[in-house]
Amino acid sequence: MTNSLQTSPARIPGYDGGPFRHQPELLDEYPFWQVHLPLGTTQDQEMGALLSHLLGGDTWPLFTVPLAGDHHLYVVYRALEGEAGIDYLVHHPDWDAAEALAQDDGHFMGPGLSWAELIAAADNGLPGGSTTDPHSRLLLLLPAFGDDAVPDDAVERLTAALLARTRVEEPERLAATLLEHQGQCGPTRWTTAEGGYLINDGGYSFRNPANHFAWPTARLAQVASALTTS
Repeated sequence: MTNSLQTSPARIPGYDGGPFRHQPELLDEYPFWQVHLPLGTTQDQEMGALLSHLLGGDTWPLFTVPLAGDHHLYVVYRALEGEAGIDYLVHHPDWDAAEALAQDDGHFMGPGLSWAELIAAADNGLPGGSTTDPHSRLLLLLPAFGDDAVPDDAVERLTAALLARTRVEEPERLAATLLEHQGQCGPTRWTTAEGGYLINDGGYSFRNPANHFAWPTARLAQVASALTTS
């Protein structure tokens, strides 16, 4: 299943963290998803140990999802004492610095992905990342997603991913719950800007032009294109 990178980036431009450790093998392990997603089950000692390993070690676990046009989406476990969390970053080789897409911790920022963009990133099949498996990619990026207009088949799609990668009971019911509540930010409305790219109205989103910390217009358009282009 795994299509491993040969090396992890020594650094992500503009991102103060690391050293990084690429760990695609974790995507095949059930306890990882117990930590990564709110699966509604009690963590046992194994899961507690994994969480300590992910967020309490000397290296920062890193996963990569390639996007169109040579962009990359990085999922970084920020193993910083007192400020641990998961950062979602987008980068292109021509950029001086990566852009923060979402941040999953006590100070959540996002959402960074609409449902359509989440599915496009999961399904693009581009090599060179942590995995090309659509189920793993979907679950890996799910915490960065928020959308108040998910399609009718979204529960079926998420249920299939949960069945493939987790051992949760009643996966269809859990999928419906995850899509209803959508993490810390809750559902967010996406619209098309005048330039033809997606933006949202999330109060903590980098992709809401009304926020003072939002990306510049050109970057909003570029990232939206990378996320939706096969």
